[in-house]
Amino acid sequence: MSLMWTKWRLIILVVLDIFLINLAFLIAFFLRFFDQGGIPVEYYQASANIFLPATVIYLTSFYIFKLYKRAWSYASTGELLAVINAVTVGALATITATYFLQSQLPRSIIVLAWAFTLLLVGGSRFIWRLYVERKKGNGVKPGRRALIVGAGDAGVMVARELCNNRHIDLRPVAFVDDEPAKKNLSLMGIPVLGGRDDIPKIVDRYGIDEIIIAIPSADGRAIRGIVEICRPTRASIKVLPGVYEIIDGRVSIDRLRPLQLEDLLHREPVNIDLKSIAGYLRGRVVLVTGAGGSIGSELCRQIAEFGPSRLVVLGHGENSIHKIWRELSGSFPELDLAVEIADVRDLPRIEYIFGRHRPAVVFHAAAHKHVPLMEMHPAEAVKTNVSGTRNVARAAHRSGTKTFILVSTDKAVNPSSVMGASKLLAELIIRQMNNYSGTVFAAVRFGNVLGSNGSVVQVFKDQIKQGGPVTVTHRKMTRYFMTIPEAVSLIIQAGALAGGGELFLLDMGDPVKIVDLACDMIRLSGYEPGRDIDIVFTGIRPGEKLFEELLTSEEGASATRHKKIFTARPCLVDATALEKELLGLEKLSFEIDGEKIFRVLKRVVPGFSGFRRHGEETETKDGVAGGGFSSSISN
Repeated sequence: MSLMWTKWRLIILVVLDIFLINLAFLIAFFLRFFDQGGIPVEYYQASANIFLPATVIYLTSFYIFKLYKRAWSYASTGELLAVINAVTVGALATITATYFLQSQLPRSIIVLAWAFTLLLVGGSRFIWRLYVERKKGNGVKPGRRALIVGAGDAGVMVARELCNNRHIDLRPVAFVDDEPAKKNLSLMGIPVLGGRDDIPKIVDRYGIDEIIIAIPSADGRAIRGIVEICRPTRASIKVLPGVYEIIDGRVSIDRLRPLQLEDLLHREPVNIDLKSIAGYLRGRVVLVTGAGGSIGSELCRQIAEFGPSRLVVLGHGENSIHKIWRELSGSFPELDLAVEIADVRDLPRIEYIFGRHRPAVVFHAAAHKHVPLMEMHPAEAVKTNVSGTRNVARAAHRSGTKTFILVSTDKAVNPSSVMGASKLLAELIIRQMNNYSGTVFAAVRFGNVLGSNGSVVQVFKDQIKQGGPVTVTHRKMTRYFMTIPEAVSLIIQAGALAGGGELFLLDMGDPVKIVDLACDMIRLSGYEPGRDIDIVFTGIRPGEKLFEELLTSEEGASATRHKKIFTARPCLVDATALEKELLGLEKLSFEIDGEKIFRVLKRVVPGFSGFRRHGEETETKDGVAGGGFSSSISN
């Protein structure tokens, strides 16, 4: 049926164009000789000789410019330019033909015929488009009403697709845009009624059901401001993803989605130097420890894109490793993928794995990360974060690894917790290793990531799902946040920048108050804080700070060639003393004497401010908590 319609469509268009081309010439003749009382007799034969060749020439030009393969129901600027080019080429070819045919036809006839052919042919196509749009409008129920925030290219594309998609029960009725020059304009017949501050009254006056934020370049702060204005209206809010999520500038209604937490926090897209990354990963054996975790698994996904000769995924938990193994096997069937179940605390096993695979690049992401749990089990923090890092670093050195990147944390800065202290010791270990090894050792330090296993975001989601309350430790507590893919892409980029011994810091943007995060998540779930779901303040937990830092005053920060990555000056450490203390600390960890471990950490770790009194909780004047084993770990 469709093939038959295609043939009939072509026949109809060709017949229509033959009629319109000849009509254009007749009109041209009439206008040219209007003041002479009619067409002179001598031009009748000349016109008869040129009509047929001109028609053939124009139809050939139309075919070359594919006018018969265009969907005129969706005609736009591209189709208009095609018509102009096709008619112009046809007119020039006709002028050439009249010269060779030695026709006495006035050249003005050709020029007038060009103008009227353009008008008639182009007009016929756009009249068809208007007819189709009118027919769609008459055949669809009014449906839900949408207000589009942003009258730029993205907003217009969203409006166009909403108008053209008959399966979407949503139609745009107005734009808002803060640019004064756009106010009171009409785009696609849809008025621009004001700026963002006018949203509440527009929603009320026009009965808006859905607000679509179509400003792909807006940062999290701007999105948050718009959301705050929209919130009292009770209209549902959807957002068009950022520019980096739109391919070739094309917008699909499928890409419109409910507002997410990342939209309120995201910063400008991370730009990656693909050439430098490919240079140190492509064709190399790459090993990732902690590959089943949030950061480790995303490292594996992104590394696989750069074509390593082999990717070794190493982890202790068989379920999480099995999951990422299955995912990578399906997504990258050509990838040489090796899976190793191992504990980084098991030195003989780690050395066997490194000897077997000889990795050129190692990303060490295996770690215990939950602050309250590590306060309760300090020996486990030392075994994994300290001894485990030492084992992996030594194995990398002995197997001839080229680059070793430690994934660290902002909690290593002036650490107040066992977890933070253990990660600072891990940083010191790899700096010490860099002093005498041919391997390039470096560390990357950053804050919290959204959506990681056991993160505060996941805890809040679970609490909201259960109907509350949402537990927040302190009204003033702030944290730095970054999305997992963004953090991992910067970790990989830092590996390309590493020269040896660096401590890289990632630009985490502005810190976010945890109570604001909780309120945003409650509202994004369709509830109102304090009315539908309560927020309960539980008090700072052992080892926590009110405010996290990314570096100490002594470390300072220097720029790199990537604007989102900085380097800090490493602390000077007595290597012999550090080695001696590490041996003693490792021995204590296997004795599982938590009190002794705390005392040693205070003596060994620079800036460690944590302390512990069995069975009670206290809060220091700088907002750091200490406490016993019974402390809450709700979030």
